[in-house]
Amino acid sequence: MWLGGRLWLPVLGQVCSNLRFLAIARIWSACRGPMAERLSTGAEAASGLGAPAQQNGDAGGAARGEQPPGHPEPGGPGEEPVSGDAKQPSGNGERAPAAALGPGKRKKRRGAVAERVVPPPKKRRAGVSFGDEHFAETSYYFEGGLRKVRPYYFDFRTYCKGRWVGHSLLHVFGTEFRAQPLAYYEAAVRAGRLHLNEEPVQDLSIVLKDNDFLRNTVHRHEPPVTAEPIRLLAENEDVVVVDKPSSIPVHPCGRFRHNTVIFILGKEHQLKELHPLHRLDRLTSGVLMFAKTAAVSERIHEQVRDRQLEKEYVCRVVGEFPTEEVTCKEPILVVSYKVGVCRVDPQGKPCESVFQRLSYNGHSSVVRCRPLTGRTHQIRVHLQFLGHPILNDPIYNSAAWGPSRGRGGHIPKTDEELLRDLVAEHQAKQSLDVLDLCEGDLCPGAPDSTAPSSELSKDCLEEMAASSQKIDGAVEAAPRDLDGVPVTSEKATKMDVVNQETDPLCSECRRVPQDPSPQDLVMFLHALRYKGPDFEYCSPMPAWARDDWQEH
Repeated sequence: MWLGGRLWLPVLGQVCSNLRFLAIARIWSACRGPMAERLSTGAEAASGLGAPAQQNGDAGGAARGEQPPGHPEPGGPGEEPVSGDAKQPSGNGERAPAAALGPGKRKKRRGAVAERVVPPPKKRRAGVSFGDEHFAETSYYFEGGLRKVRPYYFDFRTYCKGRWVGHSLLHVFGTEFRAQPLAYYEAAVRAGRLHLNEEPVQDLSIVLKDNDFLRNTVHRHEPPVTAEPIRLLAENEDVVVVDKPSSIPVHPCGRFRHNTVIFILGKEHQLKELHPLHRLDRLTSGVLMFAKTAAVSERIHEQVRDRQLEKEYVCRVVGEFPTEEVTCKEPILVVSYKVGVCRVDPQGKPCESVFQRLSYNGHSSVVRCRPLTGRTHQIRVHLQFLGHPILNDPIYNSAAWGPSRGRGGHIPKTDEELLRDLVAEHQAKQSLDVLDLCEGDLCPGAPDSTAPSSELSKDCLEEMAASSQKIDGAVEAAPRDLDGVPVTSEKATKMDVVNQETDPLCSECRRVPQDPSPQDLVMFLHALRYKGPDFEYCSPMPAWARDDWQEH
C-alpha cells in the first residue's frame, strides 16, 4: 500500500500542475480582450488612425456637416444627394447599416448637408502594355519624308491630386492648366467633354474631393517624325533590338503617342508588351533594346545597376577635338524637366564620360563616347562643357547660352533667362517641338487666368463660343425617343465627328504649322554598341560619321 501511494504521488503532482496552468490560462483569456482593445485604441490614437478616414478625403469640417470654402450648395449640379439611411463605409469595402455603429461612433446628424459620393479608386494592373484598342485610335500617313499621325480624339484621365482637393474645377483649370483660357473649358463642358467620376460635368464650380476621377476628351495632334523605318537588329525569345531613327521617342510622352517606337513596333511589326531596357533621347538614334518579359527586364536592369553593361556612342562635334582620350567628371543639374535642359553645376549629380576622337575633316570631329553613368543629356552636356558641342544640337549648341555657348560652364545669365531665350529662339524658328513644347505650353505671365493665352485671340474666343452654341444645338436637335430622352446622346455630344480630322474647339486645327525638313530631325548622336555579360548588339555607322562626310 505504501509503495502504491508512492507511485501515485508524481501523477497527483502533475495533475495539480495542469490544473493551476488551466486556471491561469482562463484568467488570462478573460483579461486579454479588454487589455488588447485598450492597447489597440491607444496605438490608433497615437498614430491618428482612431477614426475611419473619409473616403472622399473631406476633413473634419465635412464630417460635421460643414462645407469647405467654395463648396456648391446642396443639390447643385454634379452632386448626388445621400439619403438619411445612407450606409457608412466599413472596413471590408462594403457599407454597414447606421444602427450597427458602436457606442463610440457618432451617427450622422439629422438634417446634415447631403454630399456628393465619390467611388473608390480603381485598382490598376501594373505592367499592362498598349494593345490593339490603343493602336486603332488613329493611323499614319507619309508626306515629304515625314511620318504623320492623323488627328484623333483622346481621353486624358487622372485622379484628383492632393493639392486640388477642396478647390473647384474652375480654380484648377485657371491655375494649373493655363494653356487654354477658361472660355475653352466652359465650351468643353457644354460639349460634354469633361467627366467627373464618369458623369458629365455640368458646372466648373463643382468642388473636387479625394479619389475624384477626371476624364477630359481632347482633339489631339502629334508632331511629325522622320519617315525612316525602324529596322530590327535582332530578335529572340528574350529581347527585341532595333535601330531607332532620330526624332522618334521611345515611348508615349508629352505630345507623342502614336509617333513613338512602342506604337510603331506594335502597329507595324506586331511586337507588343515590350519593356524598354534603357533610354535614348528623342533626337538620338541607334541601338535600342526591349525585353519581352518582366523577368528578362529585371535581369538586365540588375546588370545595369551592377555596372555590367558597356555603352558606346558616336557623335560629330564642333571644331577639332583633342587627339588624346578625354575624361569629363563634371556633375550635371537639371534646369527644367518640362523643357528638358541640363547644365554642369557643383550641386548636380555625379557623372563620368570618356571621349576619344576618331576623325577630323577640318571643320568638325567624329568622337567616340563612353558614358560610365546614365544622367539625362550627359554626353551632350559634357561635350558642351568641353567646348565641343554636337554640331547640330538644337539645345546645347544654341546662341541662347551666351557667346561661349556654355564652354567651361560659363553661362552669363540666370536659369530663367536661359530658358526664356531658348524658348524664344525656337519659337521664332517654329521648332518648339525640339523642346517638346507647343504654343499652348507658353502661358501668359499674368496671374489672371481668365485672360486669353498667347494661343487664342479674341476672334478665336468668339469662334469658340459660336462652336459651343452649335454643339448645344446639335445636342438639342439629336433624335429623341417617345419619352423625350436623346438617342445616342454620347455621339451627339461629340457631334458625330469621332472620325473627323478637324474639331470646332481645337485651337491646333486653326493653325497651319510649318513642317520641319527630314534633315532638321536628325541630331549627330548615335548609340553604336551595347554590350553585356552574355550579349552584344551593334548598329551601322551613320552616314554623317564617315570620314569623307562634308557639311552642306
